[in-house]
Parts: sequence; structure tokens; C-alpha cells
Amino acid sequence: MTQYGSFPGSRPRRLRTTPAMRRMVAETRLHPADLILPAFVREGIGAPVEIGTMPGVFQHTRDSLKKAAVEAVEAGVSGIMLFGVPLEEKKDGLGTVGTDPDGILQQGLRDVRAEVGDDLIVMSDLCLDEFTDHGHCGVLDEQGRVDNDATLERYAEMAQVQADAGAHVVGPSGMMDGQIGVIRDALDQIGREDVAILAYTVKYASAFYGPFREAVGSSLTGDRKTYQQDPANVRESLRELALDLEEGADMVMVKPAGPYLDILARVADEVDVPVAAYQISGEYAMIEAAAQRGWIDRDRAIMESLTGIKRAGANMILTYWATEVARQLG
Repeated sequence: MTQYGSFPGSRPRRLRTTPAMRRMVAETRLHPADLILPAFVREGIGAPVEIGTMPGVFQHTRDSLKKAAVEAVEAGVSGIMLFGVPLEEKKDGLGTVGTDPDGILQQGLRDVRAEVGDDLIVMSDLCLDEFTDHGHCGVLDEQGRVDNDATLERYAEMAQVQADAGAHVVGPSGMMDGQIGVIRDALDQIGREDVAILAYTVKYASAFYGPFREAVGSSLTGDRKTYQQDPANVRESLRELALDLEEGADMVMVKPAGPYLDILARVADEVDVPVAAYQISGEYAMIEAAAQRGWIDRDRAIMESLTGIKRAGANMILTYWATEVARQLG
């Protein structure tokens, strides 16, 4: 005799039976428009230079940067975030090449805007670390400490120069107190009200930045723990968020992404502005290194990591796989 009720009445597995079924009921979807490509343009090289700790990522020449921008547009990527790598001998204590209208970052901005116009949101890293001989994100005082307010003056000038070079969006990443308000005022004073600010609102002093130091040719001595956030803390991230929004941030970012999905989710729940997350160099390098050794399925791991970031609340994701993934999604 058949017995009913001896097995589960609810069977969630019914909604996992086929790829089509799983796709239909998926709660989180990646789209090419979610993605932003970080890119490095380096002065004084004749061909792109692969970054040893980030296989598949290059320091671009001005010409190869333009090609990368076009490829990003064709793949459906929304934006590109530019970082400049100057000649070593041009670095100084104030990072003056970062505010030189003819500095490598400003040249890259103009090149990309000329190449793709408004088809790609051109973003610019607004920080001094690539341009200082000490590698810190600001101006140092006589005791060798980062001088917050003197640095803000440099950021204001940098914002104006980057806007004049064609940036649609500036991304202040130095974690100085008051940076968003100062930059907003500086942009408005030169009639650049339409230039948006993507605030690096949450930026932790992370070990996962390691490969990035090679990517930008960092000259850093010491660490950045006096201005980047302590990985142990949550409340200070929410305090930074409130301050950035009050000062006029148009979008906010959490960086790194993967190790801080809880923070990303908290930020996304708190705000009504777009939220970005930066899948940083160390996150990229770990997956690439493990895949090269055959320890993980590279493509599945990439997609899973990005889906997790999107699921946690990111509207936009900065990732070095942006163009590759956008092609796959397209």
C-alpha cells in the first residue's frame, strides 16, 4: 500500500533541476553594465608591460590604453578607472606630476575621451600615491606624517586638472578627512558641476593590495594605517559613509570587495545612492594563481566571486576581468 506524507512535502530542489530552471529563478544577475575596468597608463614605455603579480593585466602605453577602452565599450562595460604611472624621476614629495596638465594620467584621460567620447564613463583615480617619492597618499609634515589639510589642497588642484582633462567622474581614494567636500567645492568653482564624485568611502588597510604596488610602481615606505581603515571595524565605515554623503558624494565605494562583503551589505542597506565595490589586485591574483595551478576552475571562480559582490549589494563592480566577463555575459 502506498504511504503518503512520509517524504518531504517541500522540495526546493525542483527549482534546481536544469540550467534553464536555475537561470529563470536566479535572484542575482550580472550584467556588462555593472562592470568598470581599472586600467594603468605608464609613461616612457614603447609596448604594454604585463604586471608580474597580476597575469593578464598590463601597464598600458597611451595607444594600448585607447585600444583597451574601445574593447571595453564594445563589450558593454560601463566605465574605466584610470591610474597613472609616471617616470620614477618625476616623483617628488608633493606629487606635482599628478597635477601637471601634461602628466601621464591627464594625457591618458584626454586620450580615452578623444577615443570613446561619452560611450564609456571615464573615471580618474584622485590620489597622490602614484606620484610621490615616498608613496603615501598625501603631503608629509616635518615628522613624516601625512598632513591631512595640506593634502586636501593638493586634492582640490588635482580634481580640477582631471576634470579639465576629461574625467566624467573623479574617485578620491586617499581617505583624507573632508576630501569629498573640498573636491566638490573645487570642481564647482571652475564650472565642473557635472563631474561626479565616486567616494572611496570605505577603504581598509588591507594586505590584499600587494600586487597593486607593482602595478603603479609604488614607492611606499611604511604603511597607510593612519588614514585607511582598520579591518576590525564596522562602525567607522558607517561614520565615513554619513560624512561623505553630507559632503556631496554622488556614489560610494567599498574596497576591497570580497573580504568585506558584510560591510558592503551594510552600506548598501544604508544609502539611496549607487554603491560600487572594488575587487582589488590581491583578489584577482589569488584566483589567477590558484587556477594556474589547476586548483580551481578559473571561469567559475571569477563568476562566483563577482556574483557574490553583486548579491551583497554592489550596483557597480571594479574588476580587472571587466572586459572578459562582459564579453561572456553579452
